[in-house]
Amino acid sequence: MATRTEVHDVTRLRWARERIEGAASPRQMLDEVVGAVVRNATWRGAECLNLLAPEAPMSPTVRSLLSAEVGQRAAEGHIGPEQRWFAGTRHIDEIESLCVELLKEVFHADYADHRLVASMIGNLTVYSALTKPGDTVMSLTQPMGGHSSNRPDGPAGVRGLRIEDVPMDEKELTVDLERFAEAARRLQPKLVALGASMTLFPFPVREIAEIVRPWGGRVFFDGAHQLGLIAGGQFQDPLAEGASVMTGSAGKTFSGPQSGVIVWNDPALTEPLTTAIFPTLAATHQVNRVAALAAAAAEFLAFGEEYMAQIVRNAQTLGAALQARGITMLAAHKGFTRTHQVIADVRVQGGGLAVARLLESANIIVNKNLLPTDTPSGWDRPGGLRIGTTEATRWGMKEPEMEDIAGLIADVVLGRRAPEAVRKDVIALRSAFPTLQYCYPLAAGAESAL
Repeated sequence: MATRTEVHDVTRLRWARERIEGAASPRQMLDEVVGAVVRNATWRGAECLNLLAPEAPMSPTVRSLLSAEVGQRAAEGHIGPEQRWFAGTRHIDEIESLCVELLKEVFHADYADHRLVASMIGNLTVYSALTKPGDTVMSLTQPMGGHSSNRPDGPAGVRGLRIEDVPMDEKELTVDLERFAEAARRLQPKLVALGASMTLFPFPVREIAEIVRPWGGRVFFDGAHQLGLIAGGQFQDPLAEGASVMTGSAGKTFSGPQSGVIVWNDPALTEPLTTAIFPTLAATHQVNRVAALAAAAAEFLAFGEEYMAQIVRNAQTLGAALQARGITMLAAHKGFTRTHQVIADVRVQGGGLAVARLLESANIIVNKNLLPTDTPSGWDRPGGLRIGTTEATRWGMKEPEMEDIAGLIADVVLGRRAPEAVRKDVIALRSAFPTLQYCYPLAAGAESAL
């Protein structure tokens, strides 16, 4: 008999198995599921400072649309009755058309697609459409902020691409253009993927596009984290600077439903990109999510610029305040960040995993993160922390609260106070901001869509 293999924590799975086996009926099993959701809503939703860079609370309207009746409906194909596999999609065509046009408006793009149920599928779309197996692409290593979606263990690797490193400056946290130009001219990559989950500063998109243009190379901007900042005018505009295509996550700074976005300007890319999306990578693409994404885009047009500007100000304030309190922060000489996140070097305090767990015990949620001096194999116990300001900002917190948060973090990380004592202050701070900002109240008619 083969040995059983699990990738998940067997202790957690055993906990679930015991509850399922101990339930008297399927209804009690259902109650276990609902109970776990409620416990998370109480703790993470109301009692924690959620400082994870990939998280943002959705507006009341966006959340309501995720439960809409239309989420039960299938809509394979492109927009339009003759391009659908199913009849009965005339109102779905309206929803999806509105979403596409709103995305174009928000990102000042000529083309957009709405059907990516995850941002990594957007990256796979780009690699499927614009490369063939064996092509060379250049992307960032994970210690320098790169993400697995552009590395051998993600969509780029699945596509069978030859993946080379974009040379980076470990101090300045940006591309080393001189070394890049030398490597690129030697390797002649088909694509240069600029995407970083540790993202503090803009990339030299225009210069890189010029370097790779002689052999037909393209720049692909993976704006998973920066998508909202780009739309809100707080970060570079990759398409305007020479990127051929941009993908991103709708659920991070953009503050919509967790899913993907892809935009581009070159009409020659429309057929290969959209064909890669359907029928290859997306069929039934959750029309409730599309409606929620469209609503998030509409709200972004109203509030995005102000919202994103405050996110950046909060991140810069938080970075400076943490540094002043004795926690080493990356890029202090550059103002710490121009995005929604800052990076702490906590090697002397025990490393990213240990410190993140310690902060969690005080209801402060951050994530462990590789530092530029770490190795990729050390991802499970890296030296750093990534701290984001998106969610705190949307609850209405500003620079004074960032100073308070820095004090709470420093108290825990530097051992000045017990996590249990800090937790009380965290709950009090979170409770003082009960209403989401930078969005409309629940839109009229949204409840009738359920």
